[in-house]
Amino acid sequence: MVSGTMDYKTVDRFRQQQQQEQQRHQSFSPKMICGKIVNRLKGTLCRRVLLFLIWFSTLEDMTTLKVLAEQNSLITNHELAQSPTTELFNPIQVSPSVIPHTPIPNDPTLPPLYPTFPTTYKPVLTGKCPANFSAISNIMERTAADCSQTLAPLVGNVICCPQFSSLIHIFQGYSSTGSNELVLHEDTANDCFLDITSTLASRGANSTLTTLCSVKASNLTGGSCPVKDLSSFEKLVNTSLLLEACSTVDPLKECCRPVCQPAIADAALQLSAQQTTANDNKNLLGGTVGVDTLNDCKGVVYSWLSRKLSADDANTALRMLSSCKINKVCPLEFKQPLEVAKACRNSAAPSPYCCSSLNRYISGIQKQMLITNKQAIVCSTMFALLLQKAGVMTNLYELCDVDLKDFSLQGCLLRSLPADIVFDNTTGFSFTCDLNDNIGAPWPSSSSMSSLSLCAPEMSLPALPRARNLGNPGADVIVNDKFRRSTTRWMEIY
Repeated sequence: MVSGTMDYKTVDRFRQQQQQEQQRHQSFSPKMICGKIVNRLKGTLCRRVLLFLIWFSTLEDMTTLKVLAEQNSLITNHELAQSPTTELFNPIQVSPSVIPHTPIPNDPTLPPLYPTFPTTYKPVLTGKCPANFSAISNIMERTAADCSQTLAPLVGNVICCPQFSSLIHIFQGYSSTGSNELVLHEDTANDCFLDITSTLASRGANSTLTTLCSVKASNLTGGSCPVKDLSSFEKLVNTSLLLEACSTVDPLKECCRPVCQPAIADAALQLSAQQTTANDNKNLLGGTVGVDTLNDCKGVVYSWLSRKLSADDANTALRMLSSCKINKVCPLEFKQPLEVAKACRNSAAPSPYCCSSLNRYISGIQKQMLITNKQAIVCSTMFALLLQKAGVMTNLYELCDVDLKDFSLQGCLLRSLPADIVFDNTTGFSFTCDLNDNIGAPWPSSSSMSSLSLCAPEMSLPALPRARNLGNPGADVIVNDKFRRSTTRWMEIY
C-alpha cells in the first residue's frame, strides 16, 4: 500500500511539474509577449495612431487646396487672356482732356485705351549720308513722338505728317549748309532718307511713315524745279522780303490774312519761271507738269528758309503753314447715308428711330481719326450737304443734339493750331484735347460748300454807336461791348 501510494503521488507530482513547465513556456511565447506589450502600450499607440491620422488628413487637405488654387489661377489667367465676347466690354466713351494712348490689340479700328511706351534701339545707318543728325536732334525726337507706332494712324493728318514733312524740309536745308546747293543729289538723297526713317523707327516712330504721309526720297532733291543752287536762288528771289514775311508766322492771322504764304508762292513762281526757256516758251502753269514744278520749287524755298532760321523757328513756321492747309479740308471718308436719309427724310420732331440711325452713322465716322475743331466744321457741313442731297431738309444736328466733337475720335477735338504728342515716362504718349468746342454742329442753309468760310470778315466787328440815352450814356456801349467780346471769342476759337 505504501509503495502504491507513493507511486500514485509521484505520478501526480510529475504531472503537476509538467503543467507548470508548460505554463512557464506559454508565458514566454510570442503571442503572450505581444499580448502583454499591447496591453501595456495600448494607450500610447492609440494616441500615436490618432495623431498620425490627423496629420495625414491635414496634409491631404492642404495638398488639395494647393492644387485647386493652382487650377483656379490657371483658369483665371486663361480667361483674362481671351478677348471679351460681349458688348459690355466695348470701349468706354469718354472725352478726357488727355486721351489714353494705345489701341486694343488686333483691332486697329477701336480707339486707344492703354498707355504705351516706345521700344528704342540703336539704328543701322547706311554710313553714306554726310549730314549731321545731331544738329536737328530735337526735331528728330519730336517727329518720332508725333509719329509714334500706335498713334500715327490716328493723328497722321493733323500732327504726324505735318511734322514729318517739316523735318524733311529742315533736313534738306541743314544738310546743304556750307555748300552752294539747296538740295541733295539723288544717290545722297536715297541714303539720307533711309537714315532718317531708320533713326525715327529706332526711336519708336511708325514703320509705315513714308506710306502714311506719302513722303519719298525725291522730296530731298528739288524734283523738277529748275533752280537748286544758292547763288541763283538769291539772284532771282527777293530774299529780304521773303525772310521778313516768314521769320515769324502769326498763328492768329496767317491762315485768314496770310503774309508768309504769298511770299513763298511768289518766290516759287520766280524759280519755276526759269523753266520757260527750257520748255520752248510753253505755258509753265498749263497742265500737271507746271503744277508739279511749282510745288517742287516751293520745297526749294522751304530749304532756303531752313538754312536762314534756327531749326525750332523753321519748324514752328512750317507747322503753322501746314495747319492753314489741312484745316480747310475734311480728312474723313463718308459713305452715302442711305439709311439715315430713309429714317429721317420726313422727320420734323425728335424721333428715336431717326436719331438712332444718325448716331450709328456718326459713330462709324468718329472711329477713323482725330481731327481739329476747324476740320469738324468742314466735315459736319459736308455730311449735312450729303443728307440734303438725299432729301433731308430738317436740321438733324439740332434735332438729335449732334456736336462738333462727335465727328472726332472719342469726342476729342484738337485745336486748329499746331500740336505735338507729349511723351512721359509714367503715362507714355498723350496729347491734349480742346474742351472749349463743346458746341452744336452747324447745319448749312446753302447747298454749296463755297459759302462756308472759316475766317470772320473784317466788318463783323461794328463800330460802337453813340449813346442815344444821355441819362445813361454807357448803356448801349455795354451791350455792344458784350457783342464785341463774344464775336472776338468766336474768331479766337475758329
